Parts: sequence; structure tokens; C-alpha cells
Amino acid sequence: MPMTLVNWSPLRELDDIFERYNRLFHRPAVAATGETGEVVQWRPAANISETDKEYLIKAELPEVEKKDVQVTVQEGVITLRGERRFERTDDSEKQHRVESFYGSFARSFALPADADEARIYAESKDGVLKVHIPKAQAPKPKQVEIQVK
Repeated sequence: MPMTLVNWSPLRELDDIFERYNRLFHRPAVAATGETGEVVQWRPAANISETDKEYLIKAELPEVEKKDVQVTVQEGVITLRGERRFERTDDSEKQHRVESFYGSFARSFALPADADEARIYAESKDGVLKVHIPKAQAPKPKQVEIQVK
């Protein structure tokens, strides 16, 4: 059975503990990446996979409209940012329990060295944002014949 390597970080576990604490008391959590210091209210789950041709980020964004999602690349980092809006359909409706998270979110990931930033594209369907990150074409080895004098 093949083994899969998974990056583990003890700081990630601390982030998860703080996020659970903040959810319990309905306080916004600071972005786990800490890169921008922005305040976010939830972190959508994201899976990253790889094929021979591309990397794929799948982020779970239920009830998030395409117009509320922004994908940017800057200095080798791809960021998924947006907002999940809470919309009440009827003023007479009483909420007994709301377990879904609403508000702004941001997730950032370092791009691999072989990512072709110019060809990245994203699509959203059924509450899942898919970000396709094509791999750059490796230069083909070139053989040059040198004349010996």
C-alpha cells in the first residue's frame, strides 16, 4: 500500500484550538496564515491535489456566490478571499439554531515552483470552488553538437 506524506505543523493544531474557542464565543478569529493580519470569521475547508499536469485546490464554499469570491496571486502565494452573506428570507422566521459560519474568509497557499501563474483559472459549482494551477512546461533538453578543432 503506497504511503502519502502529509505536512504536519504543531502551530496548525494551535490554530485549530483557537478557532474552536473563537467559534464557541462567536468572536472572529485572526487569519491562521498570519500573513496579512486581517480578521476573518471562518475558514473554509480546502483540499489540494496534484496530477502530472496540474495542482488543484478544492475549497468548500456553500452558499457563497461567485461575485463574492476573489482569487489572487501575488509573490508566489495564491489567496482565496470572499464573503458568505447571511440572508434572512422572511422577517417572521425565527432562527432556533445557526451552526453555519457567515462573514469574510481568506485562505492563502504557497505556490509550488513549477506552477504556471499565467494559466491559473478557477470555477465554482455546487458550493465547491476549484482552482486549477497548471504546471509549467519543463524545458526540453536540447543537444547542441560542438565542433572540435
